Amino acid sequence: MADYQFLSFTVEEAIATIKLNRPPVNALSRDFLREIDQAFDAIGQDPKIKAVVIASAIQNVFIAGVDLKEMAAITNPEEVMGVIKLGQAVFDKIENSDKPVIAAIHGACVGGGQELAMACHIRVASDRTRFAQPEIALGIMPGFGGTQRLARIVGASRAAELLLTGDLLTPQEALRIGLVNHVVSDGALLKTAREIAKKIVRHGMPAIRASLRALRTGLDLSLADGLKTEAEAFKTLLSTQDMREGILAFLEKRQPKFTDS
Repeated sequence: MADYQFLSFTVEEAIATIKLNRPPVNALSRDFLREIDQAFDAIGQDPKIKAVVIASAIQNVFIAGVDLKEMAAITNPEEVMGVIKLGQAVFDKIENSDKPVIAAIHGACVGGGQELAMACHIRVASDRTRFAQPEIALGIMPGFGGTQRLARIVGASRAAELLLTGDLLTPQEALRIGLVNHVVSDGALLKTAREIAKKIVRHGMPAIRASLRALRTGLDLSLADGLKTEAEAFKTLLSTQDMREGILAFLEKRQPKFTDS
């Protein structure tokens, strides 16, 4: 496994845990983004990994946004666009992963941090988390997918208010509008995220993969076309060992023994 400067990467019980660690606030620099990208490449290539938990190793912060000092030192617009495209590509890779990614979020989750969290499939927040897209106060706007994913998650009107005011959200407010799936105590955060991952990895990888792909693809389609996508995804499971095992186990009233094939 590769050596990382800004994160740790462990695998246990088919679950990869990535802990972000770029003090003091996990600001997203280009090198940090490249390491996250590298980690997800490794995850995609490892058949033993079936789910991912991404968390922060730094107290009171998940990610406090992009590295503004690095950005301020860039004077060439094309170089700035290179950073934007890099961030978008990394977060797209997370969102398009066939292995479910669960964000375990605590502390400040703002700017690029919220954008990374929104690229994850499931979000668990501690009761000490604060969310925001505060870019408007800096005379800029989100560039790593914030304007697009926020509207898809919470709706266009709510997203417009959050993007144009830069207001902070409490974890309870984030839960109410659907930005996060669960809010738990800070001490239970990682345990809860891993418990969700453990529920997922008990199932067969072909069905996990097909479900995620159908869900992801269908978001950009009409209902009719989405149903066709779902049917095609279902079709890919008909010849799998896991489908036969799952049905047989149900009929025999026992737990299935999936082989991810």
